[in-house]
Amino acid sequence: METHRLHGELLRREVRVLVVGCGGTGSAILGGLPYLHQAMRAQGHPCGLRVTVMDGDNISPANCVRQPFGRAELGLNKGIVLVNRLNIFWGLNWEAVPESLTDNYQLRQKDIVIGCVDTRAARAIIERQTSHDSGVHYAIDIGNSESSGQFILGEPLNAVNRRSRTRLRTAAELFPEIIDATLDNDGQPSCSAMEALEVQLY
Repeated sequence: METHRLHGELLRREVRVLVVGCGGTGSAILGGLPYLHQAMRAQGHPCGLRVTVMDGDNISPANCVRQPFGRAELGLNKGIVLVNRLNIFWGLNWEAVPESLTDNYQLRQKDIVIGCVDTRAARAIIERQTSHDSGVHYAIDIGNSESSGQFILGEPLNAVNRRSRTRLRTAAELFPEIIDATLDNDGQPSCSAMEALEVQLY
């Protein structure tokens, strides 16, 4: 079994990370990235991470039950709130884009895309945006259903990741149904805090 080796250029320059979605899963992932940034710098990495967060949702009362938001933040954009907290606490200069990812947003200047989305349609956009002429080195898909979950690291087939026996396959390659938008429900968020606790979407 061959060992995967990190793409060498990511050891020599700033690593540009995009987190797509910062609800329950995304906010937890985002909260851990400053520790990774600090660890990289402590180990001699010249720059560490440069993180951008994308989320078009505003904070609702249901979000305050299982996500790290308070009622004083109702109506504010999730990504902006979380990134502002991290920047103030850690002295960072990370960015928030208060929009949902669409096919119009170009990912060529991102190295790692972390998808924390709750629909197959959103996963399909990430798959399309990280493929073909994209320069994304790694795509990470994180999600869960009522009884299972996944954390899959892949190398999208694109301008920097060519076909090879050792290329890490993406979540969409391993599980094509994960990007089949026809399997989504009505796409509406849980309308109550109880539903938010009882139901998890992929």
